[in-house]
Amino acid sequence: MSQHAQELIAQHLDLWSSAITAKKTTGRGSSKKIELYGVKKLRELILELAVRGKLVPQDPNDEPASELLKRIAKEKAQLVADKKIKKPKKLPEITVDEKPFNLPEGWAWARLEDLAPMSLFDGDWIESKDQDPNGKVRLVQLADVGVGVFKNVSSKFINRETLTRLNCTTLQQGDVLIARLPSPIGRACIFPNLKEEAITAVDVAILRLMDFTVAPYVMNVANSLTFRSQVESYGKGATRFRISTGNLKTILVPVCSKLEQHRIVAKVDELMALCDQLEKQTEQSLDAHATLADTLLDALTQAQSHTELMDNWQRLEQNWDILFPSTIAGLRAIDKLKQTILQLAVMGKLVPPASRKAKESQHDEPASELLKRIAAEKAQLVKDKKIKKQKPLPPVTEDEKPFELPDGWCTVRFADLCQEVATGPFGSMISKSEYVNGGVPLINPSHMIEGKVVEDPQVSVSHIKAKELASYKVYENDVVMARRGEMGRCAVISDRESEWLCGTGSFVLRFNAEVSRPYILLLFKTRYAVEYLGGQSIGTTMTNLNHGILNRMPVPLPPLEAQKRIVAKVEELTSLCDQLKQRLQTAQQTQRHFTDAVVARAIS
Repeated sequence: MSQHAQELIAQHLDLWSSAITAKKTTGRGSSKKIELYGVKKLRELILELAVRGKLVPQDPNDEPASELLKRIAKEKAQLVADKKIKKPKKLPEITVDEKPFNLPEGWAWARLEDLAPMSLFDGDWIESKDQDPNGKVRLVQLADVGVGVFKNVSSKFINRETLTRLNCTTLQQGDVLIARLPSPIGRACIFPNLKEEAITAVDVAILRLMDFTVAPYVMNVANSLTFRSQVESYGKGATRFRISTGNLKTILVPVCSKLEQHRIVAKVDELMALCDQLEKQTEQSLDAHATLADTLLDALTQAQSHTELMDNWQRLEQNWDILFPSTIAGLRAIDKLKQTILQLAVMGKLVPPASRKAKESQHDEPASELLKRIAAEKAQLVKDKKIKKQKPLPPVTEDEKPFELPDGWCTVRFADLCQEVATGPFGSMISKSEYVNGGVPLINPSHMIEGKVVEDPQVSVSHIKAKELASYKVYENDVVMARRGEMGRCAVISDRESEWLCGTGSFVLRFNAEVSRPYILLLFKTRYAVEYLGGQSIGTTMTNLNHGILNRMPVPLPPLEAQKRIVAKVEELTSLCDQLKQRLQTAQQTQRHFTDAVVARAIS
């Protein structure tokens, strides 16, 4: 490796391993939930240095690339003369302005088709009716083509009769497969030796190189930034961004001697293996950090006394910089901290109970008194025939209580806390064809964002239809809740949304005026509530939440005044978490920009 390339890679190891983003990659070295952005950029840098002749030193004794291209052209002319292939359309001469950069001595620019005596083939147009699950010919699809990796994920086949009828191109081991669609467009891999015959779908082009060039070298070129930028400049299609095979043939490719191609491939493989190791070490570090965060934060919720809680918090503070680094690990830890704050809140461990003050003679009114008023009001509503009488539920048993609560709190069934749980209309009652723009809005789960309703003007119904759905109106201080998908997602109805309509897939929850709606929203964000509503606490997996499960849910209920203090403290701490998260995100963005700058400087 050149001294310049070695310095670029070795001097920035911390940068390559620490720059991490949410997963977007489809190629070599992808991880499960994240994208190791720094390692990805390092891989791109390695390939770009390779195709610019900066990864390995040139040998002046090597044959010039021009001679290699002459032999390919001669072989192609002979194939035409022997009528084994059709005479290809003459490609345009390469102009000086087209060349992306200067090449080392002995290298040459060529068009992609210049490298292939057998030309560049289209994949075959295979319709659904042509496929046969019992067929013996594998249909290689776009999803199989990774960045430098044949992913071998598709499982579709055709039979040999269809292969003959459609005159399909059978793949050969060593063919370079190039994706004509994102993401990324132009990515390439080498077709391996599969146990069955195979063809490709139309979105995958086939480059057959024979023995004149080294297939892995051409694959590496196709996965380089130089190649991709050219492909993207040709990509067309408003709905499906693609490049035609005709345009793909004209892409410029840097060519060196066959011996140097072998040296480049060997060095790329060596460095990619190092990238694999760096990636593995980074992922192991992230796993270890997640274990540390879980241990320190779980210790807070598992504390058996206030003294133990304070000791565990002090231990967390001592490891603050380790727990919240300027990486994605820190961002994940902040999310866990926010969840821990919510959990401590509903366990009664976030704020202390009210103490006697000089001019006061009472503590907080016990939650049991609030429950009595809720029960009395509910009985009156039943008597006035405003709500239906609910079937009584048994008291919460000791085994059902999720955690021990402070004095003055109580664990109740959700049905005891809530006046009414109403279901939104069934899907069959509202067709999407009945949606109008700017009518009476429907509130679906997707409109419940951060505890508020964010409507979509196009998801509404006419006033005539709204009259038919009048029983599904919502009113100020109602709480709407998702009963499928992200179950427990909630929003409080404000005066603005009063008399809008509850949409499908939602509940409307109504409470006594004294119950703190922000506390209810807080409760349903907790890990305990999310797991319960998702069925984990009752040993099932649910796709739709029903009344029975929700009404039986054990709920930690603090005194009324404590609810207000808890909400205020959670908002205060959450705001601090968000500020910390913003700082870490800014630091991460700076890392990514620096990574991009290092790559750009290296190839400029």
